[in-house]
Amino acid sequence: MAPAPATFPVEPPACDWRFPPVTVADRSGLVCVGGDLRPGTLLAAYRNGLFPMPLGRRRLGWWSPDPRGVLPLSGLRVSKSLRRSLSRYEISLDRAFQTVMEACGDPRRPHGWITTGFVDAYPRLHELGWAHSVEAWAPDGTLAGGLYGVSIGGFFAGESMFHRRTDASKVALVALVEHLRAQRFALLDVQWLTPHLASLGATELARYDYLRQLGAALAVPTTFQRG
Repeated sequence: MAPAPATFPVEPPACDWRFPPVTVADRSGLVCVGGDLRPGTLLAAYRNGLFPMPLGRRRLGWWSPDPRGVLPLSGLRVSKSLRRSLSRYEISLDRAFQTVMEACGDPRRPHGWITTGFVDAYPRLHELGWAHSVEAWAPDGTLAGGLYGVSIGGFFAGESMFHRRTDASKVALVALVEHLRAQRFALLDVQWLTPHLASLGATELARYDYLRQLGAALAVPTTFQRG
C-alpha cells in the first residue's frame, strides 16, 4: 500500500525536457517519443495536453489525440442495472493506490499497456499529492475494482480502471464523478473515446476545444483531497 498522499500537492523538480507543441501530432495522436516518467515530466505533459503511453516494448510515447475523449461531469449515464450495483460496494479514496495501480498493470489483462515503469512512476506522483485512486470493496473486504488518475487544479486525467466483480469499475467511476463534482472540478479527461465509455456518457472534443477547457480547468482553485 502506497503512503497517503500529501495534504496539498507538492511541486516536484521541473521537467528536464521540452515538449513540442501538440499541433505536431500525427494522425494517431503521437506528438513525440522519449523522455522519462519523473513526476515533473508527467505534470508538464498533462499541463500541456499530453499523456504518456508505451510505443512498442521499449519506447515511451507522448500523445494528444484529436478528437479527445472526455466525460462531462454533468453527463454521466447511470443505467438501472448500474444503479442497483452502487449499493454492493464500499467506496474509498486513496486507500490502496499501489494495489489499484498493480491491478491495472496486470500483464494478464487483454490489451494491457501499463508497464512496470508506469507502476513505479505513478505512486511517486501519489505521494506528492497529484495522483489518486478510487477503490470499490466487496462486502467480504476484497478489492473488487477501482481506477486511478492525475489531478491538477480542476482537471482530472483518468488513466485506467479494472474490475474483478460485476460493475465494480463502473461504480468506482460513478464515485469519482460525484467526488469531482463536489470538489468543483471542471474537466474529466478519458483520452480516447471507446464504446464502453460512450455508453457511460463520454464524448469527444476537438483538440483546440480540449486545450481551451484544459487551460480553464487547470486554473480552478481546488484539489482532489477533501478539506
